Amino acid sequence: MIISATLAVVLVLATEAAPTQQPSFTPSTNPVSDAARARLAREPKHLIAAAELLPADKYSYRPTPAQMTFGDLIAHIVQTNIFLCAATSASPAPMSPPDVKKIAGTDGKDALVAAMKKSFDYCSEGFAKLQDSALGEEASLFGQKTGMSRGGALVTILVDWADHYSTAASYLRLNGVLPPSAAPGK
Repeated sequence: MIISATLAVVLVLATEAAPTQQPSFTPSTNPVSDAARARLAREPKHLIAAAELLPADKYSYRPTPAQMTFGDLIAHIVQTNIFLCAATSASPAPMSPPDVKKIAGTDGKDALVAAMKKSFDYCSEGFAKLQDSALGEEASLFGQKTGMSRGGALVTILVDWADHYSTAASYLRLNGVLPPSAAPGK
């Protein structure tokens, strides 16, 4: 009882002594696009770091026969970045659909990491021009209508990054590698 009372007093004093900082909020005319750009400033760092952390000889690793290899996961990330960032931003894709589909998990770690970095650079260029007022427009991909809004493509790519990182982090842990977001100081 004395320990509980002492702990309560310490917590009250610490709370009163700690300065209260209110998070700053700046209104935006493009809150959705700005939020997407903020995610884009963070997500690639973890995904690229995960791709760099796993040794090249582990790129053929798959947890079960039904799952893709780590290399296939990285190739898939590159492909979805190109397709969905093109649909979201209406920026011309950096390569043709057949060339995008040729990216394979067997291309080797160095090639896949380089392709991933380029795909995120492409997304950054497109997102830099993104405006909320355009998110209701129908997305097109390589001149073809998709039946999805640009906003729908945006939500899809943002969710994909979280899903892909979760998968990559699991693969890393299964190979005894600490994921970038779990590293001390993160």
